[in-house]
Amino acid sequence: MRRYELVVIISPQVADEAVPETIDRLVRRPIESQGGVCEEVSHWGRRKLAYPIARHLEGNYVLTQLQLEPLQTKELERGLRISEEVIRHLLVRMEE
Repeated sequence: MRRYELVVIISPQVADEAVPETIDRLVRRPIESQGGVCEEVSHWGRRKLAYPIARHLEGNYVLTQLQLEPLQTKELERGLRISEEVIRHLLVRMEE
């Protein structure tokens, strides 16, 4: 398995109380269901965006370090791409 770092920006329309459940549903469960491991999940809170994305000026940032097979990353990204709660995401392979 390879190590990856995933940054997800969740829409500000998601209530602050619902963000942990949203992180669990969109990030943790898909990774673990594919045999991956979430090493660390950091919720950075609501922050202002550098520029408007889909008419949003702020978003909830989540940083995740994970281990996953390379072929499974496409399925994870597909799930994030089709979710209306995610306004932007970036998955990067970490150096060994």
